[in-house]
Amino acid sequence: MSEVNKDGAEASKKLGGMNILGVLYGFVKKLGTVAAVYMLGYYNLSVAWLITPVIFAVVREEWKKESESKRNIAKAAALSNEKDVILARIDDLPAWVFFPDVERVEWVNRILRQVWPNMNNWTKGLLKESIEPNVRTSLESYKMYGFRFDKMILGSIPLRIGGVKVYDRNIDRNEVIMDMDLFYAGDCDISFFLSGVRGGIKDFQIHGMMRVVMKPLISSMPLFGGLQLFFLNNPVIDFNLVGVADLLDMPGLSDLLRRVVVEQIANMMVLPNKLPIKLSDLVPARLLKIPEPEGVLRVHVVEAKHLMKKDISMLGKGKSDPYAVVSLGAQEFRTPIIDNNVNPKWDFWCEAMVSSLNQQLVSLEVWDWDPGFPGVQNDDFLGRTTFDVSNVKKKGQVDLWVDLQEAKHGMLHVRMMWMELSKYSTDLKAAIAETQELRVTSMSTALLMVFVDSAKQLPEARPAKNPDPFVIVSVGKKEERTTMQFRNPNPVWEQGFTFLVGNPEHDTVHVKVVDQKTEKLLGLFSYPLTQLLNAPDMELESQPFRLAQSGPDTKIFLSLQLRIMKAGKTEGDSASLVATETDGAGVTVADKELEPLLPETGKTLPGTPGESTPTPVSKFLSKESLRQGSSTSLPSLPLAEESVSVGAPAPTAELSPLPAASELRNRTTSSTSSAGEAGLGRIQLTLRYSIQRQRLIIVIHKVANLPLKDPAYIPDPYVKLYLLPERSKESKRKTETVKDNCNPVYDQTLEYVMSQGELNSKQLEVSVVTRKGFFSSGSPIMGQVVLSLADYDLTKAITSWFDLQPEVARE
Repeated sequence: MSEVNKDGAEASKKLGGMNILGVLYGFVKKLGTVAAVYMLGYYNLSVAWLITPVIFAVVREEWKKESESKRNIAKAAALSNEKDVILARIDDLPAWVFFPDVERVEWVNRILRQVWPNMNNWTKGLLKESIEPNVRTSLESYKMYGFRFDKMILGSIPLRIGGVKVYDRNIDRNEVIMDMDLFYAGDCDISFFLSGVRGGIKDFQIHGMMRVVMKPLISSMPLFGGLQLFFLNNPVIDFNLVGVADLLDMPGLSDLLRRVVVEQIANMMVLPNKLPIKLSDLVPARLLKIPEPEGVLRVHVVEAKHLMKKDISMLGKGKSDPYAVVSLGAQEFRTPIIDNNVNPKWDFWCEAMVSSLNQQLVSLEVWDWDPGFPGVQNDDFLGRTTFDVSNVKKKGQVDLWVDLQEAKHGMLHVRMMWMELSKYSTDLKAAIAETQELRVTSMSTALLMVFVDSAKQLPEARPAKNPDPFVIVSVGKKEERTTMQFRNPNPVWEQGFTFLVGNPEHDTVHVKVVDQKTEKLLGLFSYPLTQLLNAPDMELESQPFRLAQSGPDTKIFLSLQLRIMKAGKTEGDSASLVATETDGAGVTVADKELEPLLPETGKTLPGTPGESTPTPVSKFLSKESLRQGSSTSLPSLPLAEESVSVGAPAPTAELSPLPAASELRNRTTSSTSSAGEAGLGRIQLTLRYSIQRQRLIIVIHKVANLPLKDPAYIPDPYVKLYLLPERSKESKRKTETVKDNCNPVYDQTLEYVMSQGELNSKQLEVSVVTRKGFFSSGSPIMGQVVLSLADYDLTKAITSWFDLQPEVARE
């Protein structure tokens, strides 16, 4: 009985102690709150200094709960067997559930479960040797230094294969290709140091479609000479930061670390990058490691319409500052930012190398730019669209208006062209002519593949010390680097790179061997690509080249291949294109037929003049097509005077007929000395529409016989253009001013980016304006002419004189 009383007394003492501590904690908490409010008032600080950290902490906590919940669900799916996975959420279902040609491989998952503990050493070496130096370099660009891995443990949850598809059609007989739905949601434990602070990564997850290429087939074991591993598109990646790095695990800052991780995986094994594994010494490394692009996809992001308004102004919803991002595998291209515009016109061109036609997707995303911390995703999402590259290849070229997905509204005008790779140097002339027609300096005519094999007898970087050499290969502005070989005068790199070449007749490939520690140049080599044009099939295989500024016997071994880009053959009509929707892992979910949409209505209008008909690039605006083009079916007017096309970018053509109501207004006379019907002078113009460049091109040649009302005030004329019906600031164009002249000569080209379908609804207002006020009581506009673009066949160049008319009254 006494023992019971003793235990009760001790329990009451503990309870009393806990109550005292609780009272003290509550007192200190309330005292701290009162002190904080007092300090805010004492120093005249805003209450926002107190509320903002509280709100920020609550938002961060809720975000972490949501992220942790997703990771736990994915981890549970990775641990489940096949029967349990069937009952999971739709997002966690394996690929074989969606696609009948994807086979279940649960027996592979059981094997992986057994060998998983033995994969830890291989993973540790991969992280330390390949990923760590690249992550360190990427973080240094954001002023974060000293990154290194400390501990790397894979954990007990193995990799999981959701399904396998083996290709048996339209492939090389000397290789085996299969796609694996790869899913890893493990309990790994990775720790690292960054800027002297220790952090960690747990619950790392990755989901994507990985392709395995086994080639070449050989007659001895293991029957395959090697493997190529790569992701077709960027995989979905997520992880949880722990330790001091947990402070960065919040919306915005965590995006920076995730972006760096995604970039490193993309640089290592997302197309066009591949991870080669050599299995047999009978196979040269060049067959596995040299780049093998199947072609080049040329993308033209023309414009967008009716985008969402994301910026907030004083009066409510403002506009957006949109830009577009084009992604193909690890390749990413970004358009310029157009400020305060929901109908931007980018006229942006880019070229992406395609290494696999099967299942590779090109994605176009539109974003609203917002200022913020560099490297952090501050921008607002405006929508995306995705296309299957193989469908673009079948069409040859496509020109589409597409609705943006995952957005309330918005449309994107995009044009794509498939470029084949030719090993005939005779195709170069046509490729150069095509890029000149585009008038885009960034376009390429050829593709160069460089394989850096090895070097021999490199000089010492320091006395009695072997160098740590790496190679820098550059063509034009692009530069690529090999890995560093430690303390080796005879290094073997075996790395391949691909370069887009503007003009092989003028470009040169430069190779430099550098010591990493001293940054000393160990050798230099330059090779003009004109020499490669004359080589058999434009190839050089494992050739030794002597390095300049090095030892007398120092050589580097390279393989070079040059391919000319030529427009792919057009199959059928480009009036439709298969756009592909995918899940987060890049697995195709559904295909959908899209038809060209006119931006004004958003409806399909088959048979309208706005539809684009695929035409080989070599036929765009060629002289033969202009000379031999079919005549118009409309009743023709009497021929205008023969024009002199001074400085015109295209051949001269006759003026297309106009409707009867416009004949008098835009009449052309047979005498260039005439001042026109209204006595206000005449203007000579060239008009044409470039289908390839999606541009309306106007050449202002000259103005003749402007009236001189006062000899003391000779006009200073210039020409101003507007696109009607809206007379907006964006559609305004003007020439230079010619001083004291009634017969000014300009020969100046002005352009508008617009789709062919828009021509039917636009008018061009051409005004001759003076900067002198000799019309003191009137307008500075001396005369103007309004042309309805629908009345002309602008695919043919039109050069003619037009009578200037009095200014049209504006409403």
